[in-house]
Amino acid sequence: MTFIASVLFIRCRMSRRERPPRAEVPPPKRGRGFVGATGSCNGVRATPRAEGWSCGRPPGSITAMPADAPDPPRHRLTRDFLLGPGFAELIRRTSPNTHILTDAERTASLQAVLDARPEHGDGLWVFAYGSLIWNPTFHYRARRVASIAGWHRAFCLASRGGRGTPENPAMLLGLLSGGSCTGAVFRVAEDDLLHELDLLWRREMVTGAYIPHWIAVEAPDGKTFGQAIAFTMNPGSPAYAGELPEAEVVRRIATACGPIGSCAEYLFHTQDGLRDLGIIDPFIEQLADKVRAALDAASRTRTPETGDHNAD
Repeated sequence: MTFIASVLFIRCRMSRRERPPRAEVPPPKRGRGFVGATGSCNGVRATPRAEGWSCGRPPGSITAMPADAPDPPRHRLTRDFLLGPGFAELIRRTSPNTHILTDAERTASLQAVLDARPEHGDGLWVFAYGSLIWNPTFHYRARRVASIAGWHRAFCLASRGGRGTPENPAMLLGLLSGGSCTGAVFRVAEDDLLHELDLLWRREMVTGAYIPHWIAVEAPDGKTFGQAIAFTMNPGSPAYAGELPEAEVVRRIATACGPIGSCAEYLFHTQDGLRDLGIIDPFIEQLADKVRAALDAASRTRTPETGDHNAD
């Protein structure tokens, strides 16, 4: 199967008439919940939002599936979904060879991080660099732009469950050693700490693909204002895919799709979330352009009347 054909096979399509609700982004639990964002996205042409994408097959697809076949079941990554067994069961069902952390393993991981807590007081910070920016799911009291040194964001985690399949894994973000990364930090209140961090661990540590660390966070003026929990990529995890060539990363992001959505949706939402904070990340911007070009190229290979592939 050619790259363009594989894009067409899984390509997510946008429909204005059938827009599902956007992924849940809960408001701050107390107060306005946003401080310190630098810059503004006003006047900047944002990328098209990814809501409304679905993983169905386009009419005239090269698959043998009937044109009126229903889309596969979809799940939204919400608080209720994470607090129940649904997310872990979904990963276990769609990727049966993936190790799912037991409740005891997950609790021990969280306790180890809390035991190493460098600061005690009214809550703690959680550093977000990918989907936590636009869909944190946990309750927080404040949010602000922050940077970390010694780590950079990269599409280095192969997901065979949520946004991909074992046959066509999605690529998700992780933190790799070196460089720096600008994102957001969320302040979780002390009274809510155990409950909200348990929810966060059910999401980020479902397979143990990440290693949680305490990392110093800096304000836009370069001053360190605290330590935050950050989920760095575990290079020993079977999900580690940090050595793939860029062309393969683009192909996977453009084509991978799973029960909670498409990988392209994940990338475009992250681009929008960063832009909303006034952050223009050249890595994300360039990758989004390449994925969008791949999707556009695939779209042009279909005839407008039937959706069939052009012979050439």
